[in-house]
Amino acid sequence: MPSPRRPRPTAPVRLDASPGGPAAARPTVNLALQGGGSHGAFTWGVLDRLLGDDGLDIAGISGTSAGALNGAVMLSGYVQGHAKGGVTSARAAARQALHDFWRDVSQHGPLFSPLTIQSNGLLRNQFNFDQFPAYQWLNLFMRAFSPYEFNPLNLNPLRDVVRRHVDVPALHAGCETCGIPLFVTATSVRTGQARVFTGPTLSEDALMASACLPFVFQAVEIDGEGYWDGGYTGNPAIYPLIYQTDLSDILLVRLNPMQREDTPTRSIDIIDRLSEITFNASLISEMRAIHFVKKLLRDDRLDRGRYKNLHMHMIADDEGMTPFNASSKFNTDWAFLQELHRLGHRAADAWLHEHRNTVGQDSTFDIESAFLQAPPRPGTPG
Repeated sequence: MPSPRRPRPTAPVRLDASPGGPAAARPTVNLALQGGGSHGAFTWGVLDRLLGDDGLDIAGISGTSAGALNGAVMLSGYVQGHAKGGVTSARAAARQALHDFWRDVSQHGPLFSPLTIQSNGLLRNQFNFDQFPAYQWLNLFMRAFSPYEFNPLNLNPLRDVVRRHVDVPALHAGCETCGIPLFVTATSVRTGQARVFTGPTLSEDALMASACLPFVFQAVEIDGEGYWDGGYTGNPAIYPLIYQTDLSDILLVRLNPMQREDTPTRSIDIIDRLSEITFNASLISEMRAIHFVKKLLRDDRLDRGRYKNLHMHMIADDEGMTPFNASSKFNTDWAFLQELHRLGHRAADAWLHEHRNTVGQDSTFDIESAFLQAPPRPGTPG
């Protein structure tokens, strides 16, 4: 990838530094945060662990949909905490901000989904909604009627939650003074292209646009242009981290499983699997380009002074997340969100123990095997 020509405003603030004292050695990464509805609570768990004392520093954040919300909430808390007590307080404030945001989401569950699953343990082993006729009916209803018909007032309870937990001026400060830019991706309805909001263009509307599912909510209008969920064109967008930051290490927090073993037969399952494939397509395309450039650099066929040799990292838990199908992305029950947080925290902890010392030196996963090849089915020759 070509090296960025525009430097960041300042060097990234060390999240573990103390005022007036030297910072301990902490690896630094750019974060790329996928979207996925309530599955974003997995990312909450990952970020909660990465912000720990033996975690990582953050140089930039690119997020889509729930990933954008996680990034915005975390950066809001971080900037506010830093203003009060330096970066040590900032890290704690960022973790608390994420907790408070997801707790608020859980308390407004009935506004986000057709029904809720009680946290008394009755259905905790499943957490999927497709077992309920009400969910299947609602899914068909939203395919038959547009949000302009069944929600003419364009009511969106998520906007109120975002307003309570995202400090837009703090996002601008994060970009301008802390050296931690946030990049939020949305999809232009008119052109079908991605638009990345950052710096002064970051706004409440930009976050809502990035999370705007077209079958559920009306397009978000910004500067006369309508926008839908950014997952269609960048889930998340990697290229802003390549071109607009100096760092070569990118850590992807992936929510959507790359494969599912069973071929769907119900119409609702077919639609859900198509959505997963669509939301992974842009990421696979960017990974293919990154892999190609890395190969050319390795073969000395590109100028290393003009192209970044990216160090790619990834935290995911396909085994833990695969049982939760697309219907569970509407489940905001606190027990479910806590389970996702636990999975994310555990995955990040395992990754840190295995790969933390490799950051800044090399990639910690192979792009080709993870994204560009179909792995053999279980039980078949490799």
